[in-house]
Amino acid sequence: MRIVGGSHRGRPIIAPSDRTTRPTIDRVRESLFNMLLHSPSLMTDEGKSRLEGGVVLDPFAGSGALSFEALSRGAHHAYLFEIDPAARRVILQNARELDMAERITLRGADCTKPGPAPFTSPGPADLVLMDPPYRSGLGTQALTALDREGWLKPDALVMVETDAKGSFAIPPGFILLEERQQGPARLTFLLHQR
Repeated sequence: MRIVGGSHRGRPIIAPSDRTTRPTIDRVRESLFNMLLHSPSLMTDEGKSRLEGGVVLDPFAGSGALSFEALSRGAHHAYLFEIDPAARRVILQNARELDMAERITLRGADCTKPGPAPFTSPGPADLVLMDPPYRSGLGTQALTALDREGWLKPDALVMVETDAKGSFAIPPGFILLEERQQGPARLTFLLHQR
């Protein structure tokens, strides 16, 4: 795997060696970030990408690929949740190799039970990049819990990746902006409305 765009374009990243982690493939990541940077429907009311200086939340981090891609493309900070110790070691190794260790906060907590959000800098997330295990239902649980605990800004943008035939149960407090199929994945974009 590699970073596909931004200041760290082409830099390699590693993934956990187990078969339970399914990193977002490079082609899907590239399409996703092009949408985040150029699609008017996914911009802020001021016409700005949420990546520009934004805070990213990566609830099912795995290798951290989505967060590192966001940081490479202009995000200020990323919160990563990962319960697997081996995956956390991979994330920290990737962060060191990419000189991004100061720009991430890695939590070993279950994102469906995240605890209260920190209210100090960098604050709640502008953008959630969620790639839960396919067909698990965990994405809806996690988003509900993260909302309840204050992890999201009132107008945060949420991207949920599911398999192409899958769907995402949208919890209260979010509206559907759009859905796009990208190869083997479906990307669902939601707007937080609190």
